[in-house]
Amino acid sequence: MNGPEIRTGLGWDNHRIATGRPLILGGIVIESDFGLEGHSDADVLAHAITDALLGAVALGDIGMHFPDTDPQWKGVGSLLFLAHAAQLVREAGYEIGNIDSTVILERPKLKDYRLAIRETLAAALALPVDRVSVKFKTSEKVGPVGEGRSAEAQAVATVVRGR
Repeated sequence: MNGPEIRTGLGWDNHRIATGRPLILGGIVIESDFGLEGHSDADVLAHAITDALLGAVALGDIGMHFPDTDPQWKGVGSLLFLAHAAQLVREAGYEIGNIDSTVILERPKLKDYRLAIRETLAAALALPVDRVSVKFKTSEKVGPVGEGRSAEAQAVATVVRGR
């Protein structure tokens, strides 16, 4: 192959809504009367991006590297997972080109958190903020997300070798 080698990874995650837990998205605590259920901090966005990065370099998924059966990951902040995945990408000889992600959640409205989330993710990934995109959608009251029972995130990561 002549020129740079470009790979793309896709990540997806879903967590149930839970009371009594903080809502953390992209490493930022969101003002909310609920959080997400999970073994770690349940940061659905960081988990999706982590999977996208690992997938781009064919290194499995978040559960392979940080199994929820391992007590050492209980309550851990997911930015640790994200930074680890970014390091593995670099060790494989790639540079992260960009991240594009979407959070799907009925409420609360998240637009006021966009810049803080992008900046926090960019810092964890050691990237300029203009390479990290975060979008917010609702599910229009359809399915588990629309019924307020869960939150989802999707992410695409592009990695490049030989620029």
